Amino acid sequence: MTNPTDRSDPSDRSDFFPEQTVSNRPIRTGYGKITIQSTQEGLSLKRPLRILFVSAELSPLVSTGGLAEVAAALPRALHVQGQDVRVAMPCYRQIPAEHQGGAPRLCVAQLGNKTEYGALRTGRVPGTDIPLYLVEHEGYFGREAPYGVGAYEYDDNAERFCFFCLALMDGLAQSGWRPDIVHCHDWHTAPIPVYLKTRFRTDPFWGGAASLFTIHNLAYQGRYDAAHFKATGFSPELFSSDFLEYEGDMNLMKGALVFADAISTVSPRYAREIQTVEYGAGLHGVLAARRADLHGILNGVDYAVWNPSADKQIAARFDKDHLEGKSRCKAALQDLFGLPRSDAPLFGIVSRLHWQKGIDLVADALEDLTELDLQMVVLGTGDPGLEARMGDAAARWPDRFAVHLGFDAARAHAVQAGSDFFLMPSRYEPCGLGQLYAMAYGTVPVVRRTGGLADTVAPYRPLLGTVEGATGFSFIPLTRQALVRCMRTAVDVYGDKALLARLRDNGMAQDYSWDRSSRAYIDLYHSVLERKAAHG
Repeated sequence: MTNPTDRSDPSDRSDFFPEQTVSNRPIRTGYGKITIQSTQEGLSLKRPLRILFVSAELSPLVSTGGLAEVAAALPRALHVQGQDVRVAMPCYRQIPAEHQGGAPRLCVAQLGNKTEYGALRTGRVPGTDIPLYLVEHEGYFGREAPYGVGAYEYDDNAERFCFFCLALMDGLAQSGWRPDIVHCHDWHTAPIPVYLKTRFRTDPFWGGAASLFTIHNLAYQGRYDAAHFKATGFSPELFSSDFLEYEGDMNLMKGALVFADAISTVSPRYAREIQTVEYGAGLHGVLAARRADLHGILNGVDYAVWNPSADKQIAARFDKDHLEGKSRCKAALQDLFGLPRSDAPLFGIVSRLHWQKGIDLVADALEDLTELDLQMVVLGTGDPGLEARMGDAAARWPDRFAVHLGFDAARAHAVQAGSDFFLMPSRYEPCGLGQLYAMAYGTVPVVRRTGGLADTVAPYRPLLGTVEGATGFSFIPLTRQALVRCMRTAVDVYGDKALLARLRDNGMAQDYSWDRSSRAYIDLYHSVLERKAAHG
């Protein structure tokens, strides 16, 4: 099986990203410089770990994106590997009553001068026997949506999620189940590494626990006005440029980056990119200072859900050796989106319609794309301006472009199964899952070469005249012209059925299972714990 990261491409070298200079003052944590060493001991010789997996979302209970999928899939894979993993999240109103757990246990959080009481419920992650801890507080989590309504987030989000973290820690201390490592995800859980190294550093229950903080998208940092700092329960001295202060505001993610025992993100290339000014979203200096503790581990694919040979949501099932059903899926997709049945190459997009995803490039290129013999379907919602531009294109060229504003799983599966190419022109992409799903369905990805897209899509290069190991097409310059050139190459290859078949075969042969990713996380957990045991 081809490993797409083993390619001879100058842009894949670690020296592609030059050494960065920390722009802010040196970080003084008081815990010394620690270097993670690779664990040499075989996994079979290691005892199962007690892992607390903390996330603001969990599929299928509450989901706004890829975080929820990871929060569901990775614990299942860790559980299969024999680890004692448990998941924690807020008890939002949206969670069905049958999944809200059993009898509540009182828990408390001291937020500055304010004491807030909540409840800890224990249930199961849907479809598993993995324990699920739900932190209940009607005032904080009994709201219309998890983070806000429409484009407006709740103005007390910092307080809400600090409460969640503290109440969870209080409730678990009463339960008696003590984690070896707390795996925190994105800014909503960022307070935990800070609390562990400050407020709870000598606590009899929590003092020995290590923390791993995973960045899913650095653009969302939990940055709030300094006035919100009092409601976090942090010591006043932590509001400094060495810790949680950033340009006069409070930045929760920065706190986790300073205090976590280790940091990970969701692809090796993104781990390098975020240490640069271009991709670091203002935190490149902090991340560069912790480069020895920063790891990139690719997300995985839940092949129980994304498997064309067993997918009940598509028009016909197929596999690598029996692709007849894919043509039926293409016809069904064209019918679903109101396009005429045609043998023209069909490009699919399933995405937030957002600047990050490069959808504006697609909108800018639509006039040029009418010169190519292709069709395109778009599934997604997001920026109203981009929604309008896509809708206008569908109205102007109804035989070529079709748009469904919104999202549902059945349509997403239909797009993956029925498209010939899957388009992801992202400005940045920490990991990306769409391209991984596409390859599993014999749909050739067309991507911008950034982040996880660069790590997972091995580009076909016509000038080299070889398809060995290639799984898709990519471009680098963030321009309409580069996008159109790349799509034109894909259209040309579509005319060479033998070459297209090779690309499809290569993609369908890839293994991006959570089994592989979970083993990498287990190794990292052990490494972090060994380091903590050695250095405190």
